Amino acid sequence: MFKLHRAWLVAAVTFVALVGAAGFRATPGVLMNPLHDEFGWSMGTISAAVSVNLALFGLTSPFAAALMERFGIRRVVSVALLVVAAGSGLTVFMTSSWELILCWGVLVGLGTGSMALAFVATVTSAWFVKHRGVVTGVLTAGSAAGQLVFLPVLASIAGNVGWRAAALTVAGAALVVVPLVAWLLRDRPEDVGLLALGATKPSVRPVITVSAGRRAVEVLFAAARTRNFWLLAAGFAICGATTNGLVGTHFIPAAMDHGMGETAAASLLALVGVFDIVGTIFSGWLTDRLDSRVLLGAYYGLRGLSLFALPSLFAGTTHPSMLVFIVFYGLDWVATVPPTVALCRKYYGVSTGPIVFGWVFASHQVGAAFAAVAAGIVRDQLGNYDLAWYIAGILSCGAAVLSLLMLATRRRVTAPEPALAA
Repeated sequence: MFKLHRAWLVAAVTFVALVGAAGFRATPGVLMNPLHDEFGWSMGTISAAVSVNLALFGLTSPFAAALMERFGIRRVVSVALLVVAAGSGLTVFMTSSWELILCWGVLVGLGTGSMALAFVATVTSAWFVKHRGVVTGVLTAGSAAGQLVFLPVLASIAGNVGWRAAALTVAGAALVVVPLVAWLLRDRPEDVGLLALGATKPSVRPVITVSAGRRAVEVLFAAARTRNFWLLAAGFAICGATTNGLVGTHFIPAAMDHGMGETAAASLLALVGVFDIVGTIFSGWLTDRLDSRVLLGAYYGLRGLSLFALPSLFAGTTHPSMLVFIVFYGLDWVATVPPTVALCRKYYGVSTGPIVFGWVFASHQVGAAFAAVAAGIVRDQLGNYDLAWYIAGILSCGAAVLSLLMLATRRRVTAPEPALAA
């Protein structure tokens, strides 16, 4: 009788948590105009809170990976969900912009950052040897599914009931996921008497003799001495700037500038998530078979070309050309993640690779944070987003070049792995 490996159950629970984290983090894009209308805050001011959220979403990631290595995945993710619920729920009481920065910026940023893509790298490294690329693609697609599930619903709630109801919906959704994680998520297959899927022998638990913070910093200093780390980090910073920071945060307000309704614009952004699921899973399949450096070069180059076309596509109603952009951009949205995770694991090892990816992902979110603020300032000063789209297109083409430069690497460069238990 066929018996499903426990790794697939762990992957399913991880997917649910990632869906929630993506939806929680993406919610400020829906709330920007309601907050502007009620409090009179400028787009630049609101974007500052989004920027803090994006930066902490990334900067928390390597420390969360180190905490998972030391204390376990289940504990870290459960606490992270509680922090997200607190941050979202407390926004209903705010009256000034600094409270928005504290709640949506700091608390939600820390919580969702603990469930960022380093979480994916940690789970796949622990539970999968076979199908790692495909599973990484599926779990990464959870971020797209989060947009798919949450954005249109939250946009409708914010428009019909009010933004406070939308914020409380997010808080409630985070709390619902906590019991599921506590009940079903496990840290390592050996904890339940199993081997990782595709493994032929048990993995040896690493002996961590330093604090999680020190471990994360030590890995950073070791990886930062290598050329490939900076190529990966720079390319991923541009990835973040052109996805979460620019399109994820400002697509809805930009579409509304051209007369499109908020729910219609949110639905288009959610449609990006539909096609991102397909694109990211396919990218994971390709990562198991092709050179990840070439894949990254192709993804970034094609993204840049699409961004050059975007300013001419906005209109008051949805039309075929915009739908073509949405499909194309959706397929490319986070297709960059599986090859980037694979390269971190290849260059820095199975145990250390997820922490290195956490730092690379931190650069992704720093780029996203910068783009979120910069695009808001461009909109405030020029009255439109056109310049932001064109700059993003140029940067994406630059990221393609950075990725292809890694082809010159002839040897594996590793960061230190932790000691192993006897």
